Amino acid sequence: GQVLELLRGVQRGSEDRKRSLGRLRWVLQNEETQQKFVRLDGSIRTLTGLFTSSLADLQLEAARCLHELSHSSVPAVAEACLPVTSYLLTYLSGHSLELTELCLYTLGNLVVESEAVRKQLLPQGIIPVLVSCIQSPHEAVLEGVGYVLSQLLQAKEAPTEIIPLVLDSVLPQHMLQLVCSGLKAGMGAAVEFAWCLHYIICRHKDNVVLLALGAVPALTSLLLDLASQIPQGAPEGLELLVCPVLRCLSNLLAQTGCQGQDRRLLIALFLILQCFLQQHPFLVQECLWLLNNLTADDPFFCSALLSLDLLPALLQLLPCSQMATVLGLTVLCNVAEKGPLQCQRLLQQPLLPQLLPLLTLPDPEAVGQCLELLHLLFLHCPEAAADFTRQGGHQALEQHQSTPELQERAQALLDRVRQPPGA
Repeated sequence: GQVLELLRGVQRGSEDRKRSLGRLRWVLQNEETQQKFVRLDGSIRTLTGLFTSSLADLQLEAARCLHELSHSSVPAVAEACLPVTSYLLTYLSGHSLELTELCLYTLGNLVVESEAVRKQLLPQGIIPVLVSCIQSPHEAVLEGVGYVLSQLLQAKEAPTEIIPLVLDSVLPQHMLQLVCSGLKAGMGAAVEFAWCLHYIICRHKDNVVLLALGAVPALTSLLLDLASQIPQGAPEGLELLVCPVLRCLSNLLAQTGCQGQDRRLLIALFLILQCFLQQHPFLVQECLWLLNNLTADDPFFCSALLSLDLLPALLQLLPCSQMATVLGLTVLCNVAEKGPLQCQRLLQQPLLPQLLPLLTLPDPEAVGQCLELLHLLFLHCPEAAADFTRQGGHQALEQHQSTPELQERAQALLDRVRQPPGA
């Protein structure tokens, strides 16, 4: 009853129309009311009429009502708003900053809930409209554009229908620019666009466009900048930007294997690790994932890790979490694979005593990675096998003779350990 009454008040065009709209906006914060409202005859038509009216205050109040509706997680409510999408796009190029911002977030919310809305927005030209909005000087507008784009790029049909359109536009170069000026321009927009780049990179196989724009050197130098801020005290929310930037770089390197040979990147990574280890431990695995991709096929970064004396810092991270153990051991394997010289450097770290407790972990993946590392060490430095036995290593290996996925590797190492030296 109340909703119908408010709708009639809005329709009647009385003096109190603005007040009725204000009250309507307030009741539309309720999920049930949202559904009742869109079922009422002429409800969306009325809101659309006011949203397109020439009276700025009514237009803004109607935009706020539509924004409340867009928060609904019921696809039927989003679909009821289909007639409004073309107007939402039109007003993105209007003069009112508040209206532009409301339209952006309303579009972003509608995009999340409904494929029908996404299907309609593409031919209506949402990509060209976002291209013009991303050139706005206003941080709030940029953040809104980032929000809409990140929702579009996460849609299930994004790889085939949305990402190609985005890559064909000038959006990628603007996004990269805004991400890289995050410290100076504004963290909010930079974070949104960094996630946008991440969704493109991980859902699109060959990132020729981003590579041609110099994404790898640009993101590398951004990480160096971010790390250089840390000693003076990290700016608020820095971890929110660091996370997607690390992911973008990791995935680009995994796809292309092209890296700038810049040792400073390793120092930056360890500075970031030290800074965020306590408050934001989730970043440890992001850093280690990038470190793994840097060292995987690259002798340069393996040597740099040793010559910059970063091994002790890496070994300290092993007990941080299950993921840190696995990834840290993988990086050590990358180094050990390079041959006897690198293995000797690893063994100088007193590495073996640190590996023993890892062999008792309940996690088969971590133990498996540990066995892999021991295999490489024994292969390249046979004398390490004897050291390992002296430290009680064979008892640790014997525990795994009955673990199905580990028994073969454990047995092979036991055979090796039991061989007389020089055999």
